[in-house]
Amino acid sequence: MNAEDLKQTLIERKAELSERQERVARHTRHREEPLPPDFAEQAVELENAETLVALDREMSQELRQIDHALRRIEADRYLDCEQCGEPIAEERLMALPYATRCVLCAAKP
Repeated sequence: MNAEDLKQTLIERKAELSERQERVARHTRHREEPLPPDFAEQAVELENAETLVALDREMSQELRQIDHALRRIEADRYLDCEQCGEPIAEERLMALPYATRCVLCAAKP
């Protein structure tokens, strides 16, 4: 496994998420006008706003995880589980590049 390739994947994902988050923010700012007078339209607008807030929250969380993974790469601790210190399986890092724990530790409650 090449940590540099995974680092590049993380950097690309970070850029993609940052761009999406900016689009969500622009859309949210655009919706600052009053709600439509029709109750059904209001319900749809409020539901859309809630969805955007949830998306923004999820993107922020993933961006924090990516930043943490990038710091782990720089500190040469990326391949080690933060909980037990054992290596994180290559397959796990390929599927979830910002994983910080091995499968066994991640499965613990």
